[in-house]
Amino acid sequence: MCGINGVLSFKKISLFKEINSMNNLIIHRGPDDDGIFIEENDNYSIALGMRRLSIIDIESGSQPIFSDDKQVIIVFNGEIYNYQKLKKELEESNIYFKTNSDTEVILKLYLKFGTKSFSKLDGMFAFSIYDKRINKLFIARDFFGEKPLYYSKNSDSFVWASELKSIFCSVEKPEISTEGMELFFKLNYIPAPYTIYDGILKLSPNNYIEFDIRTKGLLIKPIHIEEKIKSESSISFNSAKKITKNLIEESVFSRSVSDVSIGTFLSGGVDSSIISYCLAKNIDQRINTFSIGFENKKFDETNKSRVVSKLINSKHNELIIKENSLVDELDNILMNFDEPFADASALATFLVSKQTSNHVKVALTGDGGDEVFAGYNKHYIGLINNRYTSLVPSLLHNRIKPLVRKLLVTKNDNRGLRFKLRKILDSLDYNENFYWKIISLGFQEDEIKKLLINKKQNDSLVYFKEKLNDFDRDNLFGYKMIDKIVSLEGDMLVKVDRTSMLSSLECRAPFLNKKIWDFTNTLPDNYLINKGSKKFILKEAFKDYFPDSFLDKSKKGFGVPVGDWLRGTLRKEFISYTDKKFIQEQGIFEYENISQLVYNHLNGKEDATFKMWPFYCFQKWYKNIYLN
Repeated sequence: MCGINGVLSFKKISLFKEINSMNNLIIHRGPDDDGIFIEENDNYSIALGMRRLSIIDIESGSQPIFSDDKQVIIVFNGEIYNYQKLKKELEESNIYFKTNSDTEVILKLYLKFGTKSFSKLDGMFAFSIYDKRINKLFIARDFFGEKPLYYSKNSDSFVWASELKSIFCSVEKPEISTEGMELFFKLNYIPAPYTIYDGILKLSPNNYIEFDIRTKGLLIKPIHIEEKIKSESSISFNSAKKITKNLIEESVFSRSVSDVSIGTFLSGGVDSSIISYCLAKNIDQRINTFSIGFENKKFDETNKSRVVSKLINSKHNELIIKENSLVDELDNILMNFDEPFADASALATFLVSKQTSNHVKVALTGDGGDEVFAGYNKHYIGLINNRYTSLVPSLLHNRIKPLVRKLLVTKNDNRGLRFKLRKILDSLDYNENFYWKIISLGFQEDEIKKLLINKKQNDSLVYFKEKLNDFDRDNLFGYKMIDKIVSLEGDMLVKVDRTSMLSSLECRAPFLNKKIWDFTNTLPDNYLINKGSKKFILKEAFKDYFPDSFLDKSKKGFGVPVGDWLRGTLRKEFISYTDKKFIQEQGIFEYENISQLVYNHLNGKEDATFKMWPFYCFQKWYKNIYLN
């Protein structure tokens, strides 16, 4: 696990200072080692850099790694879980290795198969390969987007990095992107290919860049070609259940390969409990498990994690979070995302990562279980929408919605039944906006028009709407694809990567395995959601290994009462961000509209946590980036 950086300048200059500065900004991603490659030519200069967190081949796995003739160079961030199998196949073809690292396996695969080799990799990765023989640069990102990759191209240079902060060692800080900003206020995060900055993009998952240094041409190509239409399978439920169990156990085993100590995040929910069980079963020693609890008992579920820990006989580590411990870390956590990010569960994820890193270097997580096995309420809401809109005329719905919505107003950050019913009501839709409403956590489109001064056409919304409308809303495959394209890459994986790497901890997600993803996409919908039970086949595959009904208990997740904090601990800072002079000089928000929302929230007239928390996060980011 590492971080990578790179600069290609279209003139002959020294890039030594630049690449070292880029590396120094991401020491937290790789405190164990660093490496650089620099080359100056008559008409261009290139530098590759990396920071390393030593997990596999600690002694000889330093980077960059070179081909035998020194003509091809690679820097790599991530883990390749099938590298030993691939290495053995290459050795059978009389290809020899100097190290035991997965990085060298990627390089040797490329030398033999070219860019077609990228599809052979099972893992999480972002890597760059400089091939001097053909004057080309290749930069690739994994299937799900577990590892980040930002890039920027202008007339003088092409720059890429694992984190946005490194880009600014080579590129002047640009203007705010209207597209990125509107996506943030709708979703609470910014999915690829957009960022908060004009001229800086994220490489989308399952893609690679081919950059021709001679022509300065940049092409983006897919690694795997994904089918958009679900192919129904006639497999029996019992057979599917056995395959599900085997695939998950196999994935956990492959992701437990490490030359350092390993543990698991154990929240007590379905996904983390199953991963912890599989790891404990597959290795000879007692595993370490890590969980967090909350002083606020509404959010605390440590009793469930203790049940699992006792069941699998793990060395259990528990941290009870106090409000002050989160607030004290707030700036550190939020600013490390480098752009606005408002998933409040990132705060708790950072603290459990920080605690875990004191004991182990690698942790397996349950991330991806909901996306792969259809475990979110939004998946169920999608099915409800189809039935509701087929029974209730749109005219009647539009008449009763405002009345019902008023009855469901909440006045504090309590995400109970009333909150959930209102979310369902707001998501119901009769046209192409349906997908978009389901995944929008913050402001709806009509609300954004009142929020922001700039009212121009937003190409990013068009881009994602067109992408989402490619998928049939009559089955779960469409919802799962939306999760993969938008919320998994833009939210969940960003949260885990930045918070864990800030603590120099590597997190691996066994559910994010292409074989599992492909298999679940062939299953009938009622194998995934059955009579209201989400992730049905996953629960059925493992229910015999847990106490009766344990896997059927609801899970709260890492809920953090940030809406209440804005009325209390953070109130003074929050109000300062709505100062009339500050807002008017900023020139982004309509003062009267935003001040009314803030007033209603602070005075308990209507809870607006999912609007006010992203506003707070954006303003904190803006002040730190543009005013400090």
